Amino acid sequence: MTRVNPRQGLCVPCPARLGVHFTLRIDSLDSPAPLHLPRYLIPLDLRNVPQYRFDAVVVGSGAAGSTAALQAAGSGAAVALLSKASLEDSNTLLAKGGMAAVVGEDDSLASHVQDTLRLGCDLSDPEVVESVVSGGPAAVQALLDMGAELDQDESGGLALSKEGGHSSHRIVHAGIDATGREIQSCLVRQVRTCEGVSSFEQVFAIDLLSTADGTVAGVLCSTERRELVVFQAAQIILATGGAGQIYRETTNPAIATADGVAMAVRAGAVVRDMEFIQFHPTCLYIAGAARVLISEVVRGEGGMLRDRHGRRFMPEFHPAAELAPRDVVSRAVFDSMLATDDTSAYLDLSGLDRDPHVAFPGISSTCEFFGIDIATDPIPVRPGCHYQVGGLKVDRCGRTSIPGLWAVGEVASSGLHGANRMGSNSLLEALVLGAATGQAVGEAVRGNDSRSLPTFTVREAGPRTPPVRVNVDDLIYSLKSLMWRELGVRRTGQGMSEALDKMRFWSRAVQAMPLEDPRAWEFSNMLEVAQLITIGALAREESRGVHHRTDFPNPRPEWLAHSELRPQGHDAAIESVVIERRNLESALSNS
Repeated sequence: MTRVNPRQGLCVPCPARLGVHFTLRIDSLDSPAPLHLPRYLIPLDLRNVPQYRFDAVVVGSGAAGSTAALQAAGSGAAVALLSKASLEDSNTLLAKGGMAAVVGEDDSLASHVQDTLRLGCDLSDPEVVESVVSGGPAAVQALLDMGAELDQDESGGLALSKEGGHSSHRIVHAGIDATGREIQSCLVRQVRTCEGVSSFEQVFAIDLLSTADGTVAGVLCSTERRELVVFQAAQIILATGGAGQIYRETTNPAIATADGVAMAVRAGAVVRDMEFIQFHPTCLYIAGAARVLISEVVRGEGGMLRDRHGRRFMPEFHPAAELAPRDVVSRAVFDSMLATDDTSAYLDLSGLDRDPHVAFPGISSTCEFFGIDIATDPIPVRPGCHYQVGGLKVDRCGRTSIPGLWAVGEVASSGLHGANRMGSNSLLEALVLGAATGQAVGEAVRGNDSRSLPTFTVREAGPRTPPVRVNVDDLIYSLKSLMWRELGVRRTGQGMSEALDKMRFWSRAVQAMPLEDPRAWEFSNMLEVAQLITIGALAREESRGVHHRTDFPNPRPEWLAHSELRPQGHDAAIESVVIERRNLESALSNS
């Protein structure tokens, strides 16, 4: 078994409460932005709903959620792990490229830290970056100890690839482009055999339940048989992944409908940097087919991007060409499509030093189904929504702004990614911070001797019967198309303002209709988070990282800052969000 030097334990040291140490000033921007949301999606009498008690509940079974559940259970907590689909079905499963970790002899922790800070466009928290990067070697070792079959080189050491933004070969992978599947399989095996974790599959988390003082202490769910149940716990961890399904073009699975951020905001949680949505530049684009991600590793091995005329265009946009940061490559592909009046750009693998069918069997198989020979034929690609960089504001242990509620993984804004996630850092974040959050929750459980059941307040309401039949699927498609047009790779203030007006128009219809099934709940969540993304993007009058505005094309010093949206309302509804700008001191200038 290949072993790596752990250098540091997997868990990140967790202070009682961590503030961003380089915050200079907090500014409130203009007046609060309207955001009319019911506190709960469905009114009900909780006396008629079965309730199950655990020490901790984890919502989401991807790498972050499974790791947190295992770590909390290892501390003695009785944990319920809720999965919207099967335990295996998550964003992690679809991760193609790999996990970044400093395990190569010619690499260093300092180099990985600097790469991450640079790609984060000065919005990453240096302390979080250093902690997560330092935990990388131990995270790799933990995977090996779980039996993960990571790719090896000819000498028997770990095979390492290079991706955009990384200055060294530090991407650990499995099956070249099946790393997420291998990691998820290992974690699920651990979960299924862990006595302290009770897993519940095909469970839709509808709402977080709050006590009279605002503490979150339960999750209202719908089972596969459409029966309502409540999972009670003093500690709730959200690990629900991202929001890719808000966009027409996305690499995310069908379950990525922004549920975690949406229900947390309805419970009053603060979100941060929601405007930062990362687009992956090379998604297979064939009409009618799912948008399959073509890993960045392919470009790292020599794949070139060309337009419809065969012209290679990336050297014109960035010195690193195809290995430029993802936001740069996405905009270049988008601009090339516009300039050539085409629906895609093309990835050319004909110049690779080895047989691409052998090097990338997964991509080869997918393309072969559509009659594309990746060794000779150009592969049509275009950008797709890939990663929610912003999310619920958390400290280094995953605590949100609400007592009892934690978040980790893509649903959270941890401070690692800043304004632009560097490729393969997210699996690293999931394992390292998942373990840190699980450990902190385990400690919180041990420190809480109370076993009394909380009293929840959920208001009953009469049935809502709209005067017209509402086609939810049509509304979802309209929202996805709107977000792709106006909140995509390039944005304008006018386009975003008009989009927000349309979303608020749809919101009024949602408030008048009964939300009786998972598709309606998903649409409500997607519409809510789409508004949060748009509000944040309108407030940030600059271009930075993955947020690019053609009316403000450059970074502005006054926006060296985090944007925070703080919900305002009462126990029955959220009425608005206060927009705050937390100004920062440059970390890059001091490095």
